Formats: sequence, structure tokens, C-alpha cells
Amino acid sequence: MDEEQQKPEELNAPTDDGPQEKQEPADLSSETEKAESQKDQELSEKAQAVKIQAWWRGTLVRRGLLHAALRAWIIQCWWRLILTRIMEKRRQSALDSFQQEQWAVVRLQAWIRMWRIRRRYCRLLKAVRTIQSYWRCHVCSSRGVIKGQYRISASQMHLELEVLLDSGPCIVTECIPLPIKQ
Repeated sequence: MDEEQQKPEELNAPTDDGPQEKQEPADLSSETEKAESQKDQELSEKAQAVKIQAWWRGTLVRRGLLHAALRAWIIQCWWRLILTRIMEKRRQSALDSFQQEQWAVVRLQAWIRMWRIRRRYCRLLKAVRTIQSYWRCHVCSSRGVIKGQYRISASQMHLELEVLLDSGPCIVTECIPLPIKQ
């Protein structure tokens, strides 16, 4: 391999082995062919080395891209999880807000219904009392009214009753003796 890697100038250099003679053109063509084949071989080795280097660099780049894609995927999964949690919190807060509004509306409706029923009840109660008072007055005047007064003296109680009926007044006067304790 040492001989194959030698440069073409070194091949034409004089050697100490023997006297130098002029070389013939046939020898020149074989030497140029050897030099060309050596150059071709060097070029093919270089090309193969370049191919290996390109493959390795491509592998490194693909590996880096794969790692970057995996990291991006991990971040995207994390963000989707966070976004889902945020959306769930928003949904829950909207639901709570809606529930509070509904509760407030129901409570307000209950208060209004209670107020209306109470107002109606008070009106009916007032009407009942009015009717009762007129009825009692009517009953008293039709049945009669008893008015009375009394006086107490040392030994007697004077009682005076006046009964008013439709037919006319009736007055009762009575003196009731009181028992005296000794």
C-alpha cells in the first residue's frame, strides 16, 4: 500500500540502484496509467469517506430532529392537558354562576308569590272582619242588647239592667241584699 500511495513525482525520481537511462515512451504511458489509477483510487476513497461522513451527519441531524419532535410532542400533550383543565374550570365556574342565578331567581319568585298571597290573605281577613262586625251588629240588633250598671252600698247591691229588643226596651231594677259577716 505504501507503494500505491506514493506521489507520481516520487515515482519518476532517480534511484540509487543503477545508472540512469532514458526511459522509453512505453514506460511513460504505464507510469501515467499507474498514476491515474492511483488518483482514481484516492478519489474513490475520498468519495467513500465523504459518503460515510454525510451518512453520519445525516444520522445526527435526524436524531436531533427526532428529539426536537419528541420534545415538541411532550410540550403539546402537556399544554392540551392544561388547556383541558382550564376549560373544565371555566365550565364549572359558568355552571356555578348559572346555578346561583337560578337559585336567586327561584328565591325571588318565592318571595313575590309569598308577598302576593299574604296581601290577598290580609285583604280577605279584612273583608271577613268587616262582614263579621256587620253581622254581629245585625245579630245584636235583632236579638237584643243587654246594657247594665250596678252600685254597691254597705249592705246592698243595686242592679239596673236594660234589655233592648226589636219590640222595645225592657228595664229591670233589682236590689240584692249582701250577707254581712260578723
